[in-house]
Amino acid sequence: MTMPSELEVAVVAPVEANQGSYVDWPAIIAGVVLASAIALVLLTFGSAVGLGFTNFHAPTGVAPVWIAIAAGSWLLWVQVSSFMSGAYLTGRLRKRHPEATEHEVDVRDGAHGLLVWGGALVVGAIIAAGGVGAAASAIGSAAATLTNAASNVAGEALDPNAYFVDTLFRQAPAATSPAAAPAAPAMGAIAPKADTAAVRSEAGRIFAQSVMTGAVSADDKAYLAQLVAGTTGLSEADATARLEQVMAAMEQVRADAATAAENARKIGVVAAFLTAASLLVSAAGAYWAAQKGGNHRDEGTVFATVFRRY
Repeated sequence: MTMPSELEVAVVAPVEANQGSYVDWPAIIAGVVLASAIALVLLTFGSAVGLGFTNFHAPTGVAPVWIAIAAGSWLLWVQVSSFMSGAYLTGRLRKRHPEATEHEVDVRDGAHGLLVWGGALVVGAIIAAGGVGAAASAIGSAAATLTNAASNVAGEALDPNAYFVDTLFRQAPAATSPAAAPAAPAMGAIAPKADTAAVRSEAGRIFAQSVMTGAVSADDKAYLAQLVAGTTGLSEADATARLEQVMAAMEQVRADAATAAENARKIGVVAAFLTAASLLVSAAGAYWAAQKGGNHRDEGTVFATVFRRY
């Protein structure tokens, strides 16, 4: 028997690993679509029953903190349920690379869940920006139309102090119209005028100045009282009392407006905080749900009681 002079070694070419991308974009897109659809359904339902975050309906007298908690809980439920559903679908549909370890597979599944979370946020932001922009444009056009119409009817631009000026120069119930029978003015008072446009404009400018300075000066108060007395037929004492009432009403309106603005600022801060917190929670939920979907994919889990073949 002849022995081979040389050792023959068979060289087997190594099996090439999958060189494709680790990111399964079709599965991610499918998850984003599902998450967006579920969020849209839940938000629509919530708006129908008064659970919208910006127009949350609550009984009168309920503390704002409870309203914030209820609205925040609803927002958290919508985000977590939609993102987790989309992430689970992505994890279940994602293609697994055979060379990856179990730990690496879990990390990649979770990363795909985070991509679903980020993609759904981008889609939602684009839709929200488009909707808000269209709504703002429509509201602005409507407001401009109403303002122009009102200005055409009134013959002048709208003035926030117009109502108070009208209240200030209302004729006394028992007084004779100054245009018909002007009464003799009291000592130091201004003579009644048939045309009150000039005095009304002057009073409006005084009120506008008081908004910038914070108060009406004593000289302006005395002058306004004389204008009211000379225009309406009231005595100076009654004119002064009416002026005090009108100024008190103006201060109340300003205080209410400041309170409303402060409440809106606080609600905006709370809403932003709750939104950011719920997004972080939903990101963690999407990561976990994608991992769970990947585990069910590898184990071949079948929900026989839910999905049946007929």
